[in-house]
Amino acid sequence: MNTEREFPNWEQLYQEKEVETMPWFNPEIDPDLDRALTKLNLQSGTALDIGTGPGTQAMALALLGFKVTGTDLSAAAVSKAEDKAKEKGLDIIWKQDDILNSKLEENFDIIFDRGCFHVLPPEQRQDYVLVVDRLIKPNGYLFLKCFSHKETREAGPYRFTQEEIKEIFSSKFNVCDVQETVYHGTLEQLPLALFCVLQK
Repeated sequence: MNTEREFPNWEQLYQEKEVETMPWFNPEIDPDLDRALTKLNLQSGTALDIGTGPGTQAMALALLGFKVTGTDLSAAAVSKAEDKAKEKGLDIIWKQDDILNSKLEENFDIIFDRGCFHVLPPEQRQDYVLVVDRLIKPNGYLFLKCFSHKETREAGPYRFTQEEIKEIFSSKFNVCDVQETVYHGTLEQLPLALFCVLQK
C-alpha cells in the first residue's frame, strides 16, 4: 500500500495540459470543505490553499469572503490560476512555493490541502506537519483531503487510514474528524478519499 510512488513533473504537466482535463479539476468548492466550513461556522479570515493547482478552491474560498493565498510548486499552475482569478475579478495572492521549504511568513486561520500531502514521500511527512503547524494560527484549522487506503486503482497518490492520519498529525494537531469520502474531479469513477479536520 505504501510502496514508492511515481509522480509527474508538476511544472511540465501544468505547462503542457489544460487544467480542465486534469483528474482533480473541480470548478466548484470541494463539498467536504464546504460542509466543514458551515459546520464550524467559518465565514471569513485568512486562508491558504496548498498545492492550489488550477486554483479553483482558492477562488471558491475568496468568493465565500476569505482573504486567500494560493501556492503551488508549479509556477505554470500559479500563473494560469492567477489569470483565471483576474478574469473573475478576484483578489487572491498567488505564490510559487514549496511547502516543505516554504517562504511564507504569515499565519492563516485555515489551510486547505486537497492534493499536496498525499504525494509527499513518507520520510517528508513530519517536515510537512511542522511547516503547516508554523503557518496556522493558534486554534486554526487544517482541512486535509487525501487518498483513502480503500482506493484500489494502481496509479495515484499514497493512501492513508484514519489511524495513520492520527499518528502523523497528533503531535501538533487535534484530529477532530476523519470522514470517508471521494475526490470530486473529472474521473468517471471518483477516487476514494479521506477528509480530515485538524485543529491546532
